[in-house]
Amino acid sequence: MFIEIDFNSEEALYIQLRNQIIIGIATSRIQEGETLPSVRQLADNIGINMHTVNKAYSVLKQEGFITLDRRNGAIIALSCDKIKALDEMKKELTVLLAKGCCKNIRRNEVHDLIDEIFDEYN
Repeated sequence: MFIEIDFNSEEALYIQLRNQIIIGIATSRIQEGETLPSVRQLADNIGINMHTVNKAYSVLKQEGFITLDRRNGAIIALSCDKIKALDEMKKELTVLLAKGCCKNIRRNEVHDLIDEIFDEYN
């Protein structure tokens, strides 16, 4: 599994890790049912603290992207709660679109950007 962490970013490492795993799922680089590396193994591979990986895995579990099992570790297991996912997406997009409006980004520019990004996942 290829994870790219930016140690100079202001974004928390566990959030970067979470985001990379979600993008991996969306782009089919990581498949449902696939086992993620152990906390220790991933921490060693990336060069981060085990607690950081553990926190990322906990957030992914809360958000319905993985299940955690003592024997099998972290397994990609997508929950199918579409209504909840849409609600969460709306909350996040509301803030992102407000930021864009403050920077004079137009609706058509947002639509083009969404189409460009969404095409990467299909």
